[in-house]
Amino acid sequence: MKNNRKGIIIKIILLLFVFQNLTYISFSQISDSTKAIRNFGGAVTITTKGISIVPNLTLGKPAVIFDFTVGKRFSFEPQLRFALEGKPWSFLFWWRYKLIQTDKFRLSIGAHPALAFRNKISTIDSITGENMVVYRYLAGELSPVWLLSENVSVGAYYLYSRGIEKVLTKNTNLIAIRTNFSNINISDQFFMGIYPQVYYLKMDENEGFYLNSSINMVKKNFPVSLSAMINKRLKSNIPADNDVIWNISLRYSFNKEYVEK
Repeated sequence: MKNNRKGIIIKIILLLFVFQNLTYISFSQISDSTKAIRNFGGAVTITTKGISIVPNLTLGKPAVIFDFTVGKRFSFEPQLRFALEGKPWSFLFWWRYKLIQTDKFRLSIGAHPALAFRNKISTIDSITGENMVVYRYLAGELSPVWLLSENVSVGAYYLYSRGIEKVLTKNTNLIAIRTNFSNINISDQFFMGIYPQVYYLKMDENEGFYLNSSINMVKKNFPVSLSAMINKRLKSNIPADNDVIWNISLRYSFNKEYVEK
């Protein structure tokens, strides 16, 4: 068991090393392409419960999430998720491209490989213990958005995910209708955003309809925000622990801009 754990730790360290170098290479390539302002941003989120809109990827306990963004129109956006005690939950390595950007309509596409980490009870040489196993996914997305006003938009979202290992769900399809209400003034210093969506989820032969909504509270010129999210099963035969799941999150965000000399 100890050897297995050492092997997992070594793999995680190597993965983080590869991520660090990919980030550097991506940022360097983007910076070298034109002499323009480039972005490097990110966020650290601590949440009371790690939630995924795909039920079998929900952690269900306190978690910390690291988000990074390198680039502008074409961007590399990795997301590293961990249980609060430090065990990896899932790693997503998004590549996104803003295909269309106008005053009234935006369309972006994206793709990622992903790793999901799960604990598994196994017996080796009459010794039973808990091992961590890694599952692989490939996914793509399409996201059109119509801007109705400065602070209101509606959009659709499509996600397809393919499980690599035989034990995984092979085909996951998610179709969502989203509405965003942003920059709602509460006072001179505080504003909020509300982001409801309904979505249809099909995982191989199982399918269901869900309601998801999040609310975000932000202080002007302050990097820390408070948010809450709730996910409600409307009608579904997809196995899940709860019909309703919710969390509260604290998020620290940063964004830097660089100009090539």
